[in-house]
Amino acid sequence: MSTTERPRILIVGGGYVGLYAAMRILKKMRYGEATVTVVDPRSYMTYLPFLPEAAGGNVAPRNLVAPLRRVLKKAEVLTGHVTTVDQDRKVATVQPAAGDAYEIPFDYLVVAMGSVSRTFPIPGLAEHGIGMKSVEEAISLRNHVVAQLDMAESTTDEAVRKQALTFVVIGGGFAGIETIAEIEDMARDSAKIYHNVKREDMRFIVVEAANRILPEMGPDLGLWTKEKLEERGIEIYIETSMESCVDKHVVLKNGVEVDASTIVWTAGVKPNPALANFGLPLGPRGHVDTAPTLQVQGFDNVWSAGDNAQVPDLAVGEGAWCPPNAQHAVRQAIVLGDNVVSGMRGFPQKEYKHKNLGAVAGLGLHKGVAILFGKYKLKGRPAWWFHRLYHGSRVPTMNRKVRVFADWTLAMFLKRETVSLVEMEKPREVFVEAAGPAKTLPAAPAAPAAPAAKETVSA
Repeated sequence: MSTTERPRILIVGGGYVGLYAAMRILKKMRYGEATVTVVDPRSYMTYLPFLPEAAGGNVAPRNLVAPLRRVLKKAEVLTGHVTTVDQDRKVATVQPAAGDAYEIPFDYLVVAMGSVSRTFPIPGLAEHGIGMKSVEEAISLRNHVVAQLDMAESTTDEAVRKQALTFVVIGGGFAGIETIAEIEDMARDSAKIYHNVKREDMRFIVVEAANRILPEMGPDLGLWTKEKLEERGIEIYIETSMESCVDKHVVLKNGVEVDASTIVWTAGVKPNPALANFGLPLGPRGHVDTAPTLQVQGFDNVWSAGDNAQVPDLAVGEGAWCPPNAQHAVRQAIVLGDNVVSGMRGFPQKEYKHKNLGAVAGLGLHKGVAILFGKYKLKGRPAWWFHRLYHGSRVPTMNRKVRVFADWTLAMFLKRETVSLVEMEKPREVFVEAAGPAKTLPAAPAAPAAPAAKETVSA
């Protein structure tokens, strides 16, 4: 960490808002005007809309992330957690990845910590649930699903086989529907190389507490998506929830019970709980309360945006808040970056106002659904193309854009790889076993002795 006499702009979080705001500030700022410091537990930004495609094997993990130090060459990037912020002293406490915690002073603060999975105290969920909020979880899910197919192919135990081929996703929003659609598509494609596993042997289940799926798409497209997924053999239960999943035995509120080795949790997000230690005003659900200028209420040197902020949606009207999606986060970050520079120079702040351009969702290869500008509806392959074009263009840095489109182009001519690398999650196990004391293999059971020959006595 460097020391400097220049004002410091401290950005807490390196996700959508943190990365794009830092890029904007560095672009607008004069040389030597201030020091920009970004603190995040990870050294990279993750493009979250690609997580379902990564779980389905359609996007390589390296193309989901943008390394902060490479993208933000003119900024300090610290790997660690900001645990507390003292607003009176204008210092933040940073807990690095290794070593003791230390304080870092700031003049201007950007809070962009994003969100975490919103969970409930459901028995068995912590032990067996898989989240979908990081690239590590997405790749782990992909490896896990293929490993279950391998297990089902190799076992003679029907109960083990049935559990391995049952996949449950909790949550019927974008994350849940895109995830179930992608892994079903991958599993259907993978079944072609197995001798004893067919798509008919698998069971896919979606559980949604609301009365419809994909509520952002409207009732018509939500119903169309539900019908198309059910045609693919995916069971969708609405207006119900999961009561428990102890020992991977899933019990739903509507009475359905099933053993499933794969339980994916996508039932919403909540602001990062660490915000409670930042000395900022929070809304009823834990979001930082901001003005339309993205300044935190009551502060002229603190800004916030994205999933952890409660930002008024001026395009909708009074009392409305911007939804926590990538579309708003990226655009808020640009306004926020401009406002930080303006505030540093004593210029007026600009309000954030953005009309929703629509929504897109991928439902597996060549399948999708989209609504544009609130009135144009696309289904099937056209929606899938638009989904890829939009998200491919939104990936940060030209390097990642080229890599993503190159991979997609190659995938038009080459088949999707079906291999489980689940051992990557514990790569040292084989070495530890080899380096440890030699294990004595159990002795093979002795063959039964041949019956003794009877003696005969000649007369």
